Amino acid sequence: MPARRLPDITALEVVVAVGRLGSMGAAARGLGLSQQAVSSRVRGVEHELGVEIFVRSPAGVEPTENGRLVLEWANALVERAAEFVAGVDTLVGNRHATLVVAASMTVAEYLVPGWLTTLTSRTGARISVRPMNSAEVIETVRSGDADLGFVESPGETADLDAALVATDELYVVAAPGHRWSRTGTVSADELASTPLIQREPGSGTRITYEKALSELGLVAADPLIELRSVTAIRSSVLTSNGVTVLSRLSIADDIAAGRLVRINVDGLSMVRPLRAVWTSHITVRGPARELLDVALASTT
Repeated sequence: MPARRLPDITALEVVVAVGRLGSMGAAARGLGLSQQAVSSRVRGVEHELGVEIFVRSPAGVEPTENGRLVLEWANALVERAAEFVAGVDTLVGNRHATLVVAASMTVAEYLVPGWLTTLTSRTGARISVRPMNSAEVIETVRSGDADLGFVESPGETADLDAALVATDELYVVAAPGHRWSRTGTVSADELASTPLIQREPGSGTRITYEKALSELGLVAADPLIELRSVTAIRSSVLTSNGVTVLSRLSIADDIAAGRLVRINVDGLSMVRPLRAVWTSHITVRGPARELLDVALASTT
């Protein structure tokens, strides 16, 4: 025997309404249909199922014994269909919502633009990127003011969930005229005692640098200058006799072109994780999930 086809959901909605209201006329008024249309759809469902659902009388309709079972099952199907429609509406709404992303400076300037180029071909969501330091990213995501964050600092991410999206390395760099550029190397002790042009406290670059020195039993000297922008630090070093620590992502072209010189530091390793973070009690969905997938795919 061939499998029985499921009646049209809209027709089942009419049958459920008739069963709930007790008459074709009441169902017609409630659904905005003619009584003839309601009666026709009920007969169609009965014919398609091969089951008499209602007994008609001048006072209205009463479900048959089999009809009560059919109405129970039909009501469950109609409710699930409503949930399905509501879920699809939510997905469509999410695709046109504003995705707020908090990103540490290096990630915001050198990785996020490429990710967004890929993402915009997949979603119509509006995207707002807020550059800030890693400590601020964590607080912004924790407070619910951003859907997704990206940090560049080692260590814990508070109570947030996290996923590695890339690995970065910090370089010590100076302009070609700096005395360290002649040999291209310096001891960790001399580096630690030298005031650098640096990011502000809370930045992933500053945290990584100070942590790397502390692992060697050294304490970094107070900064010569503090700047909040990777671009500002790079420009300052290019036009001064200062030294800085920056991500290889931000200065690779300058090193290749000879505008900056990488200074090797014996025994000092400044490799750091770049991670996505989000609140642990929320499942990442919609455009945020799509952006996270794009970022994760970049590691492969």
